[in-house]
Amino acid sequence: MAAPGEPYERELKGLLSGDEKVINKMIKTCDPREKQAYMSMLENPFLVTRAAGSLGIDLVALRWDFSFPIEVKSSAEEVMHFSKNARLIEQANDMLDECTQSHLVPIYAYRLKSFRGDPWRIFTIPTDHDFKGRNAVLYRRIPKFETSNNGNFIMRWENGMKLSDLISYVGMSDYTVE
Repeated sequence: MAAPGEPYERELKGLLSGDEKVINKMIKTCDPREKQAYMSMLENPFLVTRAAGSLGIDLVALRWDFSFPIEVKSSAEEVMHFSKNARLIEQANDMLDECTQSHLVPIYAYRLKSFRGDPWRIFTIPTDHDFKGRNAVLYRRIPKFETSNNGNFIMRWENGMKLSDLISYVGMSDYTVE
């Protein structure tokens, strides 16, 4: 039996790796700008592999210009409180530790179930780490998790970056910040 989030991992893998069938299914309810971004993956895809193990990394996306580890989360709820599950907190901290050693930006992809349009939102983990090169620019650009008064992470789907916007951004030739 498949794990609960596995269909969404496969969907995200298909989107980023330029799988035409997956992209065509996704863009049916997207606006023209979102469609254009997703369609760009047909010509400039990532190599995406599923990560083995439990380091808090489900997928790894690789391309000539950017590479990032991705943890996939999905929910019918628009807010995910990490404090509800100690494993989520441990997973995020482990992922951040692993990523900062290599100066890679940890990406969380949050899929809202039953949403029409681009259902994916992108986040990263707040840190004082100094990322290098393009990853420093990418880190500044991606919305961070909120942190509660108790220091626990919160992802509010509405505050994330659309996946289609991230795709458009990493597809820019000059990587300037708007």
